[in-house]
Amino acid sequence: MSLSLKGKTAIITGASSGIGRAIALQFAELGLHLILTARRDQLLGELSQEIKKKHKVQVSTYAFDVSNRTECEHFVAEIASHPIDILINNAGLALGVDPVNTADLQDWETMIDTNIKGLLYMTRLISPVMVKQKSGHIVNMGSIAGHEAYRGGSVYCATKHAVKAINTSMKMDLSGTGIRVSMVSPGMVETDFSNIRFHGDTERARKVYEGMTPLSAEDIADLVTFIVTRPSHVDIMDILVYPTAQSSSYLVHRE
Repeated sequence: MSLSLKGKTAIITGASSGIGRAIALQFAELGLHLILTARRDQLLGELSQEIKKKHKVQVSTYAFDVSNRTECEHFVAEIASHPIDILINNAGLALGVDPVNTADLQDWETMIDTNIKGLLYMTRLISPVMVKQKSGHIVNMGSIAGHEAYRGGSVYCATKHAVKAINTSMKMDLSGTGIRVSMVSPGMVETDFSNIRFHGDTERARKVYEGMTPLSAEDIADLVTFIVTRPSHVDIMDILVYPTAQSSSYLVHRE
């Protein structure tokens, strides 16, 4: 039996596009009130208007960078009066595929600050609210890069291995609090991910998915929705999901 979440409140980071946006749309259909965060204020505003036209839910948007601890603290102070039932730590990115001896150091800094520190900041600031409530659900966005490593992905893979370790430890730390901890680890998903990784080289990004059918943002949102609607005694720790055409980071069947 599915858990009803109507009237509950969810925070989704990285909600302006891709997987975060798809999760927001599905959560609105469930009747969840939404607190959406991302760096791009205009896209957040457009998403908020789209949701409000279709669903009778409350939507608040906050434009800030989760890698900035001070901005995270200001955000949490602003929403202090809200009960928080779900936190989706979705914000994250990959930058570059250069080998470790030539990679851009700023790309490394950005990935580490966003994928690891941003997730930790949000979790550290939101989890006490859930502990006080004795209920809540934290869902972290992982990757197949957290289960294996590949050439050109040393730091991105390291950040997603860190997310996997944090997810496991978080579950232990919050044992007995009534808080559930989960993760989704997708393979190839066609969003802005590759375009961002290749610094706006759209043609190069398009070729990543050439000759095969990748996962969609909606596919991942389906899984997140499934996770959060399980009965309260069920905690799905991780879902590793590939497109049918993909079997590992490098093994991809193309027509």
